[in-house]
Amino acid sequence: MTRCRCCGLLQGNQASASVNDMNVMNASPRRKELTRLAAQLFVQEGFDRTTVRMLAQEMGIKSGSLFHHFKDKQEILAAVIEEGTQNALVIARRALDNCTAHPEVRLRAMARAHLETLFTDRNAHVVALFEWRRLAPDASAHLSHLRDAYEALWLEVIDDALAAGLIHGDRFLVSRFILGALNWTVRWYDPDGPRTPDDLADELVAMIMAGQGTQA
Repeated sequence: MTRCRCCGLLQGNQASASVNDMNVMNASPRRKELTRLAAQLFVQEGFDRTTVRMLAQEMGIKSGSLFHHFKDKQEILAAVIEEGTQNALVIARRALDNCTAHPEVRLRAMARAHLETLFTDRNAHVVALFEWRRLAPDASAHLSHLRDAYEALWLEVIDDALAAGLIHGDRFLVSRFILGALNWTVRWYDPDGPRTPDDLADELVAMIMAGQGTQA
């Protein structure tokens, strides 16, 4: 397994192979339903305060029955984060496949895709953002491959925008500022308000591109 020397990310097929080898999810509709219910409870109560009994009650099953689907609470947390991250990868790749090669268009497409992921699968992503540190080391190492694959898409788009002169700055810092701004919308965005997620994405891109022509 190798990583890119410039950014430390797993490269394409290697990241996918690692994910497939260590996948903690399965295709069971019931398990997926339980994973989504667990995500909701983790958001409401926090991972540490959520007990197996609370999970079983939320899922409408006996506490012992929970272990027919998951080994322990750690595996539930890993499944929640994995499902959310896999969905983010699918949405982002589809967005890039369906847009032109122009750097600005691709930047907008990624921003829109990220917000689509946040607002359609909010609970899983809130859990990933705020409970990642609760993962056991082996689960964290596995899920880092998925996260790296997603961030690699962002770095590719940011590199294109930097090369085209649309934005300026350090690629690492630019990516962190963009993702930080997008992720924080889960805390304040009102879906019933006047702005759509696409409006937010377009506004963010407009802000980071504003005044670039005046910079050295």
